[in-house]
Amino acid sequence: MSISSSTLPNFLPPAFKAGLANWSSGDGTSGSDSYAAMSEAAYVPNDSDFSGCLELIKTRSVQKLRAFAKTPMRPETYLRIRTRIKSVTGNLPAVRIAAWAGNGSDDWVSAATQIGPSVALSAAGEVVEISAIVGPGLRDGVDMVWGSEPTYGHFGLDLTG
Repeated sequence: MSISSSTLPNFLPPAFKAGLANWSSGDGTSGSDSYAAMSEAAYVPNDSDFSGCLELIKTRSVQKLRAFAKTPMRPETYLRIRTRIKSVTGNLPAVRIAAWAGNGSDDWVSAATQIGPSVALSAAGEVVEISAIVGPGLRDGVDMVWGSEPTYGHFGLDLTG
């Protein structure tokens, strides 16, 4: 499907340099904790592999990172969510794209698949791209099938293991 519009929505989350108050350690919904005042998170402006990045110390079995921004989901639209990540030191986690699916009433849509495939990091310092395709129907390559009920998502990633 091609989208033609003079006012396309902004699908990009806020940059980390705009502040960690834009990023949730929970599901991304209003009222969930942000990384702004947490000691395990910091913005690093001059990383050697990224022009600016979030440095996150994994302190939980599933460490969540979600944008507070609501990314719109339009009918028959498929989004590829992707990011680049590297482990600096310590145990190497697995990483997956993850989300919270919401409907027009701001309720959670539990039937939507909200985690993508997990990728195990294999070496400290190695930059790895992870991605998942989110969309309403089960098609080749779609990792997170949402159906027609969700109208937006809070997207991010999970560090596991």
